[in-house]
Amino acid sequence: MRYFILISLLVFIGVGAYNYFNLPSTTAVVAGNPAPGFQLEDTNGNKVSLSALRDKVVLVNFWATWCPPCKEEMPSMARLNKLMADEDFVMLAINVEKDGRAVVPDFLKKNPHEFTVLYDDQGTVQQQYGVYKFPESFIIRKDGIVDQKIIGVIDWSNPKTVAYFKNLTKG
Repeated sequence: MRYFILISLLVFIGVGAYNYFNLPSTTAVVAGNPAPGFQLEDTNGNKVSLSALRDKVVLVNFWATWCPPCKEEMPSMARLNKLMADEDFVMLAINVEKDGRAVVPDFLKKNPHEFTVLYDDQGTVQQQYGVYKFPESFIIRKDGIVDQKIIGVIDWSNPKTVAYFKNLTKG
């Protein structure tokens, strides 16, 4: 019985230490913070820089092909992107998988979307933003400040959400 308690205690301490040392090394970005700058490559090999999108409202969405909630919200993201086509709006879907360059092209063939998909296969931007739940999205105003942080799935094409984005692009 003593050994069982000792082993249980060691396992508990080990799991706690593992979780502590594997937390994101930066503080999570929240509404009101300046959006951390980044430059990533898109699926066509082009470099996309957040700083080049100043004066536009930017939706940054962190996702993975293995994430069912991420896949669930993508059709509504595509609808929002289409509804916002004539506005100062850009949607960036950042894939966080280490093997993203291998798995994303096949995923996009099966699930085509017209918004920009970027590769963060080193996890640099994911770490900058403190992202560890998927999907996780940041709405960045024209002035580069995060207006909202959203964890989990939402219907991006909901009329109230579309009106919110249209209003942000006006200001």
